[in-house]
Amino acid sequence: MLDPGSLEAALDALGRVLAARGLAYELVTVGGSSLMLLGLLRRPTRDLDVVAMVESGQYVKLRELPQPLLEAARDVGDALGIGPRWLNVGPSDLLDFGLPEGFAERTAVRRYGSLTLRLASRQDQLALKLYAAVDQGPQSKHLQDLRALEPKHEELVAAARWAVTHDPSAPFRSELTAALAALGMGDADVHF
Repeated sequence: MLDPGSLEAALDALGRVLAARGLAYELVTVGGSSLMLLGLLRRPTRDLDVVAMVESGQYVKLRELPQPLLEAARDVGDALGIGPRWLNVGPSDLLDFGLPEGFAERTAVRRYGSLTLRLASRQDQLALKLYAAVDQGPQSKHLQDLRALEPKHEELVAAARWAVTHDPSAPFRSELTAALAALGMGDADVHF
């Protein structure tokens, strides 16, 4: 598991390994580890989720990490005892339907040697976490993360409006309403 200290150490090591190998990457990250790097969450997590790679200023969807980056991440994972999959492209399908409008402009940039990360903002993380909480259910870590972030009513409404752009179906809306209720919003408060 990664905590703030071990995650920073892994990213520092990865940046140094990439530099030593003459490589450089710019990645867009989301999820619990990104929230940890922003100082918004402290729960341990297993991995850092890469949603895209940046090439010529554009977000590019990855089916898997480029082989040289994958090898460097595995080497770092082995050396630090955090496993080979601590850096992965699990949520890259989010690009298929689009990230929240203005996402790229709100990212926070962190540099670790030859590795640059663009961390999703709190606002965008709320939308992504709400979508994931509905998808994975009320017992998911995503709903727990949302509670820990203590979103305001307006933030939840904005997050819900984005979430239904990914799945406008009636069953999704019903589950979304239930997730919002679990976060303290009543039916009268929900307008998406």
